[in-house]
Amino acid sequence: MLEMKVMGIALDTRTGSPIVVLNDKDNRIALPIWIGSAEASSIIRKIENIPPSRPMTHDLFIDIFNQTGYTLTHVEINDVTEETYYSSLILKKGGGTIRIDSRPSDAIAIAIRADVPICVSPEVISKGGITTNSQRDEEEMLEFKNFIKDVKPSDFGKMINKNFESDQ
Repeated sequence: MLEMKVMGIALDTRTGSPIVVLNDKDNRIALPIWIGSAEASSIIRKIENIPPSRPMTHDLFIDIFNQTGYTLTHVEINDVTEETYYSSLILKKGGGTIRIDSRPSDAIAIAIRADVPICVSPEVISKGGITTNSQRDEEEMLEFKNFIKDVKPSDFGKMINKNFESDQ
């Protein structure tokens, strides 16, 4: 699982639908997930630290977990089929762990309230993730180019002979 953070909410320019965008810690991979307006509003309210006058639904879940002795450890976005994402809330109580099926938008809204990790499976990343062109990628490419510009073909022969001798 890859831990991701909420980068923000965007709007699909074609449909006007909200999209929550998750990023990995290095900002190399983005995962856009189309969500409903209510969930987008809930996520934005938390990101912008706008306190509700009364507990919202996602706040209510946190209160229920706390009052019943469960601890939300993390949420998982673990599958995607035909553009529908699936996720789970992972709760612990005592020595036991339970998984509760959830829409990703609700899981994300709850996770940011509880300040727990949002974990995404490699399968979901491979199907829906977008590789971003970060500054770090450019720096690594430049470092690699600088490395190979000084390498001579004879250096490879030396490395092969050295490895061959150490295997003997």
